[in-house]
Amino acid sequence: MKAAVLVGPQSLELRDVPAPVCPCDGLVLEMRACGVCGSDLRRWKEGPPAGVSALVQGHELAGTVVEAGPAAGSFAVGDRLAVAPDIHCGACWYCRRALFNLCTGLKLLGITPGLDGGFAERVVLPGELLRHGIVHRMPDGVSWHEGALAETLSSVLACHENCGTALGETVVVMGAGPIGCLHVAIARARGARVIVAEPNLVRRHAAAVFEPDALIDVTRQDVVAEVKRLTHDLGADVVICANPVATTQTQAVEMARRRGRIVLFGGLPKAAPLVNLNANLIHYGEQVVMGAFSYHPRFHEEALQVLARRVVKAEQFVTHTRPLSRVSQAFEIAASGEALKVMVEPD
Repeated sequence: MKAAVLVGPQSLELRDVPAPVCPCDGLVLEMRACGVCGSDLRRWKEGPPAGVSALVQGHELAGTVVEAGPAAGSFAVGDRLAVAPDIHCGACWYCRRALFNLCTGLKLLGITPGLDGGFAERVVLPGELLRHGIVHRMPDGVSWHEGALAETLSSVLACHENCGTALGETVVVMGAGPIGCLHVAIARARGARVIVAEPNLVRRHAAAVFEPDALIDVTRQDVVAEVKRLTHDLGADVVICANPVATTQTQAVEMARRRGRIVLFGGLPKAAPLVNLNANLIHYGEQVVMGAFSYHPRFHEEALQVLARRVVKAEQFVTHTRPLSRVSQAFEIAASGEALKVMVEPD
C-alpha cells in the first residue's frame, strides 16, 4: 500500500509499504479523509524526531473499517469511524481523575514514533487505542471531511467550556487560521460578541465568512488599543491566543479586563517557549491565565453532533483537498497560509 513517509525537513516520500496486519484486538481502517494540522506542519518543517528515520503523520482521521480483530469489541467491518490521536495510559494520577488529556504517558497516533497515522491508504488502530483512545462511529449523514474535522473541533469545544464563554461576553480571537475560525464559530454559537485579530489579509477575508463583530488588521492597528476602544475601555472578557506567537500572549494580558480570562491555546515553539507577561495586570486585575491542550473524549462525540446539526459547516473550513499521491503539495498549501483546512483524501 501507499504511505506518505516523513524522512527529513520538508521531505515527504510516497512509499510502497507492507499492508498492515490487523491486531487481534484492533482494527484496520481505510483512510477516507485526514486533515493537515498545525502540529503536522511543525514536525514536517523540522523532520522526524531525533533518532527516528521515518514517520507517518496524520491524526485528524476518518475512515472505514476494512478489518476487525476477533477481540476488537463492538466494532465491525464497514463501520464509519472518526478517530482522534490520544491514547492515555488509564493508570496515572491524571487518568484516575478522568483528566485523560493530561496523562503522563500520553501517546498520539501519527505523532508518537511507532504509531503510524492517517497519511496512508490504510491505518492500524491498535487495541490500546480502542480501549484508551478516542474512536467514535460517525452519525448518519456526517461526511468524511466532517468526521476528520471533529478532532480539531473537539479541542475548541473543550476550550470554551473550560474558560466558560458565556452569552453577551466579548471574546477576542488572536489568529484566524483554521483553529481561530473554529473559535469564532463556537464563541458566536455560545452567544458571545467576537473580535478577531489577524495580520494575514487572506485569513482576515476567510474569517469574515464566520461573521465576527470586528476584524483587526494587526499590521496597521494597535490591537490592544482597538480592543479597548471596542469595549469602551473595559477590555475583553476572554482572549484566546489561537496561534504560536509569543507577542499575542503578551498583548492578551494587556487587552483583557479585570477578572478576564486569557487562554493560551497555541503552543510556542519548543526552542523559544518563554514570553513576557505583565504580572501586575494579572495580580491586581485578578486575571486568569490558562492553558488549553487536547480534550476529554466526550468532546469528540460532542463535536460529531455539532457537525451533524450543522452548527459548524465543514465546507466553510475545508478550503483545499489533495489526493494522497500529492500529499507534499497539501503540506505546502497549508504552510503558505493561503488555506484554512487542507484535507488529504485517497487517490
